[in-house]
Amino acid sequence: MGRWRPPQPKKSKYITAEGYKRLNDELKYLWKVKRPEITQSVSEAAAQGDRSENAEYIYGKKQLREIDRRVRYLSKRLDDMTVVDRIPENQDKVFFGAWVTIEDEEETRHRYRIVGPDEIEPGSDYISMDSPLAKQLLKKEIGDEIWLHKPNGEDIWYEIVAVEYQAYDTDP
Repeated sequence: MGRWRPPQPKKSKYITAEGYKRLNDELKYLWKVKRPEITQSVSEAAAQGDRSENAEYIYGKKQLREIDRRVRYLSKRLDDMTVVDRIPENQDKVFFGAWVTIEDEEETRHRYRIVGPDEIEPGSDYISMDSPLAKQLLKKEIGDEIWLHKPNGEDIWYEIVAVEYQAYDTDP
């Protein structure tokens, strides 16, 4: 049995200005603060002598590998991103960056923001533009209805009741 995995589908290259700032801040923190701290602790652990049984040294090297991997990923990903920092002219339609309020059959309302796949965090109201729900919502208008087919075979009906856009912060 090998370690081969099928290639992951390509992620969309769009990101909001807030998401770009957050990822860029993470990259700067890892490179300018966290990595030098870990490098210093590894060099101190290495100075203690035998590295083969030095847990601080081994763990520090592992942390450095993880930081370097994340820095490489963020650097490459941020270079390829397209930052969406404008509100569309037609604010009645659902486009990238919109806050969309939908209502289901039981009149329960849900509010989501359509963002890039790199901005998703568990427990947030953000949904990836690559998700089935977002794909159904994009380019729809207030009053439009969508049907979402769940993996268990159930169909869910939603109606779009509100579309909002927030002003983008233009400060660098």
